[in-house]
Amino acid sequence: MFHYDFMQHAFLAGTLVALMCGCIGVFVIARGLPFIAHTFSHIGFSGAAFALYMGVDPLNGMLLFTCASALVIGRLGIKMFRKDAVISVILSIFLGLGLLFLTLSSKQSNAISSLLFGTVLGISPEDVMKLAVLSTFVLFVLVLGYKMLTFDSFDPIGAQAAGLPIRFISVAFLLLLSVATAEAVQVIGALLVFTLMTTPAATAQRLTHSISRMIWLSALISVLGVWIGLVLGFYTNAPVSFFISAVEGIFYFASLGWSMFRERRVSEKRAVSLDSGV
Repeated sequence: MFHYDFMQHAFLAGTLVALMCGCIGVFVIARGLPFIAHTFSHIGFSGAAFALYMGVDPLNGMLLFTCASALVIGRLGIKMFRKDAVISVILSIFLGLGLLFLTLSSKQSNAISSLLFGTVLGISPEDVMKLAVLSTFVLFVLVLGYKMLTFDSFDPIGAQAAGLPIRFISVAFLLLLSVATAEAVQVIGALLVFTLMTTPAATAQRLTHSISRMIWLSALISVLGVWIGLVLGFYTNAPVSFFISAVEGIFYFASLGWSMFRERRVSEKRAVSLDSGV
């Protein structure tokens, strides 16, 4: 399997993106922004389609559209975009724009499939380098602003009382999320970007209450899902995105079952201790 260059590129690119999504996903869940990541994926789809129409790199188009939308959302306020009606209108508009640009482009059929479902097995060495640079940038910024971002994400009231620059942190995180989403679309596709952006983090949240362990677990679960998906996709010739989504889903439901079992055991022990005390 690793004798093929395209599999080496796929594993390298998939690992980089999975690590990044696993880390930033913890803050996406903590800040209650899964819907924003979903919105960015559709906006990124439109940007990539526009880039194809203009004859430039789709990643550049995704970054342009998602970063611009992050600035707009940060300017207008996230609360406005929490409304279901606003989200549905934005998603429909940008999905329609994406289809329009693809219709006008000469690369319509292949482009639709790659943008919607990802092209991890078709990533070139140049794409790997771009993803490596962007992933490193996202992870570096996360490490640099870890304390402030963690404080604001898990204790927003305390962060505001402490005088942290809440608005700046919010806009900076949206920009970071827009870059991460544009990267994830390259691997998992616009329709399934939720898989890497939120599912590993939600799984880790069920397994630990420590923020640092949550981040490490989320990154590990994300990477394992991508690796298993790539292996299964190679040997079955089925879509890699499907296997990644399925594996991450299995991890989540397993963690959900473990969490329920653990809570039941704690409740039983508490009941026993109360009975013995009486």
